[in-house]
Amino acid sequence: MFNLNENNCFVMSRNPMDLRKGVDSLCGAIRSCHLDPLNGDVYVFSNRSRTVLKLLHWERGGYTLYYKRLSVGRFHPKIFLRDGVGFRSMRWDELVLLMEGISPGVARRKRYQAGLSREEAEKESPLPQNSCIKGWLSR
Repeated sequence: MFNLNENNCFVMSRNPMDLRKGVDSLCGAIRSCHLDPLNGDVYVFSNRSRTVLKLLHWERGGYTLYYKRLSVGRFHPKIFLRDGVGFRSMRWDELVLLMEGISPGVARRKRYQAGLSREEAEKESPLPQNSCIKGWLSR
């Protein structure tokens, strides 16, 4: 059962990890950064191609390893900060958006504006009519 919520502390690896590793190797990577994998924090790892996420969490009876592999697409490209070795903290809502494949920084235009027809709303749109972004946002 997925037993994580906003009360947990989430810590994400700053660099990609070989995710063929199991629980013991992931714990070794955590300990190499002078952190304790038994403190109840949730440690988030991703591979270099950003198609797999592993979450390692210590619960009362032992370790729990959550695994998410995307069938198509990749996780957000700024998942790795690459400004050092170690881990960075992240919020629950950031993790949920990441797991769902949603980038929190992407601006989206509104589909409907009250009082305007569709043609008027498209004229007021800041995006050019032949924009790739417009096609992506309308999917």
